[in-house]
Amino acid sequence: MWTHRLARRNFLKNACCGMGTLALTAMLQQEQAVGSAHGKSAFKGPAKNVIFLFMAGGPSHIETFDPKPLLNKLHGQKRPVEFGEAKYQFVAADAKLLGSHVTYQPYGNSGIEVSSLFPETAKCADDLAVIRSCYGDVVVHSAAQYELFSGRIVPGFPSMGSWVLYGLGSESDSLPGYVVMPDPDGALEAGQPMYMNGFLPAAHQPTMLRAAGKPILNLELPSQISTRERRKTIELIERLNEAARAEEDNELEARIDSYELAFNMQQEAPGVFDLSQETQETLDLYGVGREPTHDYGRRCLLARRMIERGVRFAVVVSGGGPGNKQWDAHSDIVENHDRMAAETDRPVAGLLQDLKRRGMLDSTLVLWGGEFGRSPEAQSSKGRDHHNLGFTMWMAGGGIRGGTIVGATDEIGLRAIEQPYHFRDIHTTILHQLGIGQDELTYPHLGREERLTQIHGKVIKEIV
Repeated sequence: MWTHRLARRNFLKNACCGMGTLALTAMLQQEQAVGSAHGKSAFKGPAKNVIFLFMAGGPSHIETFDPKPLLNKLHGQKRPVEFGEAKYQFVAADAKLLGSHVTYQPYGNSGIEVSSLFPETAKCADDLAVIRSCYGDVVVHSAAQYELFSGRIVPGFPSMGSWVLYGLGSESDSLPGYVVMPDPDGALEAGQPMYMNGFLPAAHQPTMLRAAGKPILNLELPSQISTRERRKTIELIERLNEAARAEEDNELEARIDSYELAFNMQQEAPGVFDLSQETQETLDLYGVGREPTHDYGRRCLLARRMIERGVRFAVVVSGGGPGNKQWDAHSDIVENHDRMAAETDRPVAGLLQDLKRRGMLDSTLVLWGGEFGRSPEAQSSKGRDHHNLGFTMWMAGGGIRGGTIVGATDEIGLRAIEQPYHFRDIHTTILHQLGIGQDELTYPHLGREERLTQIHGKVIKEIV
């Protein structure tokens, strides 16, 4: 039996490596938690974060990134039978084709054609991968919005933001990992459930920021409360919650974590939301401080500031409230899209340019689009109905090959006919760029391993 007594000085000398190893292990474990949550694969993709610029209501592909000269020539005529049939909600059987009021021209070295609605975004053409052959399964807002976010046409399934947070964890312990910034004009048809965590643990739900005013209330400590006193309060609440905690109570676990996060946010988040720290040149880049770009520009700038500080997934919504407040141009495509584009064009371009000059675009995947496009036929003579058979989305950054056009709709924009890509393919490509295979990111639910892509999706290889 070894009986040698170790002097205190010798103990400290010999233990330093062990103590250092323990500290290093703790640091590495914390670092691994950033790239690997719940046993999922560690970060290994070009993208680390995602910003989804959600154009709610359905922006028209015909008026944005998919020019259709033949449609203009056939304006006022019935759709030729060779293009096939399409199911709509409100287009009458005798509806006529509606030409577009916008003009197109090529931009950048890539020569991507961009609508006259987006003169600022057009300057970023060489950073865009335009997917002109997107399609979905449904033509009503709520179901299409659920499918866009969760891959299912019914509520109750996790959104892509929750899946990404579950798969990769958060990079920050003082800000939420997944945030949604809604439009101040009001709620959308699918409501908050489209953004939610579904059956994933409650820790992966989004933080919904307030659309106007302070994004999060009560971030500042009351004047009579010190940081130390607030810390002691949080510790007491945590002990009380732990004492009453049942096994695998993920709702209570998320609540406990939320108190800790809230405390940390009180230390850091007020500075994140303080745009006075930005230069006037940056504010001008986003269109902050002037109309009609102030609101969307402010939220795009907040998205950059939060991504910069470790937020994993941010959704910036354009459009809210009743139809015409969204990109939902049933009655007048010209008035609606001119107004919505004017609100978002400069902020979107500003975000891309700002990410690029800060060296963040390479690691930040930006997605632009809505739940469907608009019909080639007129509704009520001047509007366009919902259209899910072929429409446009684009990606930029995060390892995406910019200056690229993928797929095509037919000559009147009715149907995706070349390299059609479903929402599940968009999801698969996002996961791929984040370094996650769709089969790696699963969760047991009701006896089966669920994933974001219900049916196997394809990586859009032309843009990666």
